[in-house]
Parts: sequence; C-alpha cells; structure tokens
Amino acid sequence: MKNFDDLILKAKKGGKKRVVVVGAEDIEAIKAVSEAEQEGFAEPILVGNKEKIEENLKIIEKNYQIIEADSVEDAAGKGVRLVSSSTADVLMKGNIKTSTLLKAVLNKEWGLRTGNVLSHCAVIETEHLQKLIMVTDGGMIINPTLKEKISIIDNSVSLAHSIGIDIPKVALIAAVEVVNPDMQATMDAAILTQMNKRHQIKNCIIDGPLGIDNALDMMAAKIKKVDGDVAGKADILVVPDIHSGNFLGKSAIYFAGGKIAGLILGAKAPIIVVSRANDSKSKLASLALGVLNA
Repeated sequence: MKNFDDLILKAKKGGKKRVVVVGAEDIEAIKAVSEAEQEGFAEPILVGNKEKIEENLKIIEKNYQIIEADSVEDAAGKGVRLVSSSTADVLMKGNIKTSTLLKAVLNKEWGLRTGNVLSHCAVIETEHLQKLIMVTDGGMIINPTLKEKISIIDNSVSLAHSIGIDIPKVALIAAVEVVNPDMQATMDAAILTQMNKRHQIKNCIIDGPLGIDNALDMMAAKIKKVDGDVAGKADILVVPDIHSGNFLGKSAIYFAGGKIAGLILGAKAPIIVVSRANDSKSKLASLALGVLNA
C-alpha cells in the first residue's frame, strides 16, 4: 500500500462501518466523519450536546443521528456503550479529553477492555518512501517494558494485517545496530527478535536493534553491512519510548512534507484520535484505518 489514497480506496471497498463521534460539538470532527460518509465507508453517530451538534450540522448541511449527552463523562459512557453493545463499530474522539474517553473505554462493566495493552500506532505517508510506514508507540505508553513491547508489536501487526500487509516486517529501532548492555533498547530488541525466531511472537518478521536509516533504506543497510529480511524493508518501526515515536511522526510531517494518520489499538474496537493540526486527508485516512481495523 503506497499512500493514503490506496488506504481510503480499500476502506471504500469494505463498505460502511458505524463511527461514533464522542464530543461531537467539534465541527472539525463532524467534517471529517461527514467526508468519510460521502466517500462511502462511514455511518456517523454523533454523541454530545444536541443543540451544538445541530448547529454544526446546519453549517455542513447534513443530518446524522444524534445522541444527547449531559456532560463529557456522559458522552464518553454513551459512546463506549454503543460500541461495546455492537450498535457501533468504531470510536472517534471529538471535543473531549483523551483521558476522559479512555476512562470510559477501560470501564470494567461496559467498557472495551480486552486484557491487552492500549497503544498508539501512527501510519505515515511520505513521497520519498513510496509506501506507508507504521510507527509505534508515540502516543500512549511513555517508557514501555519488554512485556508491553510485545503487546505493542501485536497491536501494530494486527493493524498491518487489516490494511493488507500479510507478513509485516517489524524493525526495533535504536540508536545503534548492535546489542549494547548499557542501552536497554538494544537488549529488548535482541530478546524480541529471538522470541520471533522461536515463534513466541507470530505473524510477522522482527529484527533489531536497527537504526532508522538501515531499517528504511537498502543502501544504508548495505553500507553498514546490516542484512536480514527487515533491513531496508521495514513496514513497522517500534520505537523505544513515547518521545522518539512522537518526534519521528511529527518530523515526517514538518521535515519531509508527509502526512500522518493513526489509531489507539488494543481495545475491542479501534479508537480514532485526530489532531486539530492534521489536514483533512490525514483525518480521512485515520477514519479509513479505523473502519478497516473494526
């Protein structure tokens, strides 16, 4: 899959999924889900203050189902219940704090818990690479443990499968390509690589530690004499901490002119969290990801 156009086309072919926007007073969120509806892969359900939502719908001249909520907490609860009861398929953050939404997601009685770790996976489009690259986790887990990295990999591999990558190549990113006992990221990478070889982590090919250059560029890999099935051909970049993932994703936009979409994974349904700074194409791509992963 080369770009967001390919991603959106795949979502259109899969048919409509019901997308719940929690805190739908946010007109930008309504515009995004409306565009997905026009493209043929989303059926919006809007949860929040009915009067404000109706004002926004008048602006874009649309008429969607509205579910009244008395507060942001009430909106989060009602939105999550729609998904957990299978009335809807995908959860999308609108005008609500992520922490408030996730508190409802993790509710033990009616939430979307699976026992798995929640992690964020960004999908990046850049003209130079000519394919979509996934980066995880730059949005949820601050400094993941080895055990959490296994879940992060599992979540991102599941997403890769949903967009048509049968056996994704997973690069475990570090500052160096050799194992250094003083650098925990390289130690974790070596263990995870071996776990993959022993079939403890399945449905993907893992290698690391790898530098960002030799994970993505064949020439860089050859120059540094880094070989293997992943070097220069990575589909998924697993970063050592939230800072490096966040920097990597945003640098693709502001240094390379790329675009970024993403999801929170690991719940019973995908959770779309878009930034106000994202352009309309990136928001539409995030919705396509959510629909495909539902």
